[in-house]
Amino acid sequence: MRIAFLVVTALSLGAAGQATAQDTAKTKPGGLNKVAHNISSTAKKAGRDTKAELKRASSGAHRALKANGNEGKEKASAATGISNPVPEPVDAVARKVSHVSKKTGAHVKHSVKRTSRKAHHALTNAGKDAKEELKKP
Repeated sequence: MRIAFLVVTALSLGAAGQATAQDTAKTKPGGLNKVAHNISSTAKKAGRDTKAELKRASSGAHRALKANGNEGKEKASAATGISNPVPEPVDAVARKVSHVSKKTGAHVKHSVKRTSRKAHHALTNAGKDAKEELKKP
């Protein structure tokens, strides 16, 4: 019974020692990896900030367009006395405006994604090249 207790205690202490050794090994990277890590973090933050600004701007534009459309419908309703004063030609124009707006937004989004993708590839390749140069004797 005592031997089993001693074995369990020894194993527990050994596992605890290994766990603390592993925890200290998982610190921030140093040297070249630290530089790469810092560059990556900065680029990610800049990309997220840019994406958030674009989203804010597009949301504001969407709200403004929606408010103007609703206001126009209300004015037309008040002027004609019809509860649904949107005849087919007006519907068609509204659909075209909406379609053009969505298409423009999609093009802007795709160009932003394309640019960020190219920047990411360029940074990745530059980092790999720098690592290879440092590895050479």
